[in-house]
Amino acid sequence: MPALQTETALKHTPLHALHVARGGKMVPFAGYDMPVQYAAGVLKEHLHTRASAGLFDVSHMGQIALKPRSGKVEDVALALERLVPQDILAVAPGRQRYAQFTQDDGGILDDLMVANFGDHLFLVVNAACKTEDEAHLRAHLSDSCIIEPLTGRALIALQGPKAESALAKLGADVAAMKFMDAGPRKVGTFDCFVSRSGYTGEDGFEISVPAAQAEALVSRLLENPDVLPIGLGARDSLRLEAGLCLYGHDIDTTTTPVEAALEWSVQKSRRKGGARAGGFPGAAKILGQFESGAARRRVGLRAEGRAPVREGALLFADATSSEPIGKVTSGGFGPSLNAPVAMGYVPNPLAAVGTTVFAEVRGQRLPLKVSPTPFVPNTYKR
Repeated sequence: MPALQTETALKHTPLHALHVARGGKMVPFAGYDMPVQYAAGVLKEHLHTRASAGLFDVSHMGQIALKPRSGKVEDVALALERLVPQDILAVAPGRQRYAQFTQDDGGILDDLMVANFGDHLFLVVNAACKTEDEAHLRAHLSDSCIIEPLTGRALIALQGPKAESALAKLGADVAAMKFMDAGPRKVGTFDCFVSRSGYTGEDGFEISVPAAQAEALVSRLLENPDVLPIGLGARDSLRLEAGLCLYGHDIDTTTTPVEAALEWSVQKSRRKGGARAGGFPGAAKILGQFESGAARRRVGLRAEGRAPVREGALLFADATSSEPIGKVTSGGFGPSLNAPVAMGYVPNPLAAVGTTVFAEVRGQRLPLKVSPTPFVPNTYKR
């Protein structure tokens, strides 16, 4: 599980009362009182999402509309490209793209989703970074963009093989949507923003809904026996099995997109020789790493035994050396695999699949094999 905060004045999402009424075990997370699990428990919630459909409250995340002062969405896209290494201009209306805010030394300030809603961009940013992200946007883009935090909206994720049918039962026209399609859509009587995406490795949807209507929409979805409410615990184990980064753990201001094995997210147009190469914070370092490689790399790790290797465990090149070569950034038990899984950073020469490294756990060295990610194949609808 990600580290939990201990703030005293915790915020509530619009679904807080529903979580409590349904027996959610509430914990502090990113300044909010959030359900870590329900009565079913993390293991059953995880497996239910893989087999059927799981419903997650992610309303603590930030939702921001980025609107052009010129009236042209292309101007907003080009403006945002000053802050991210992704090609935003190429995101067609009704589509979205994964991106990162980078800083001058190439480190990652946050990762985010960027959708083109036709006349403006819609951003979803991480809960712990949303205040800083909004300030970052205002500091750099206020000349050409109107930055509008959408604080009056909730955000839910419906994930798993039965997510489409569960939404369709409410009258949502989502069957034709493909992975990373996004835009305003009706879900029954509710006016929503719907994207076919998520952070579990499963087919699914993220649904932004006015806060006042959130409980009604979620209650309707939970009337379907295929749909169970899922807490933060299973959300974390699902994204770990999918090999997806958690900000503040697997990526942060000390990691570049290349070190984090996120090269796939930087389109050719922003790389050396591309139509709009560079022009984002840290471009010299990041594009230099595309050319020459980085000294370290994020990799998947599989233990040979049953003991989970947790975040923070030091990694060593062999069973006896005293100098750590890296550390585990995410680790736990993978319920779908019935085995422990982890991710961490190792020197580039040790990053090849099949390489053995060692983690120090309770004074012992446990062998780990560098493994391809995702650990569980994704089921996105392409």
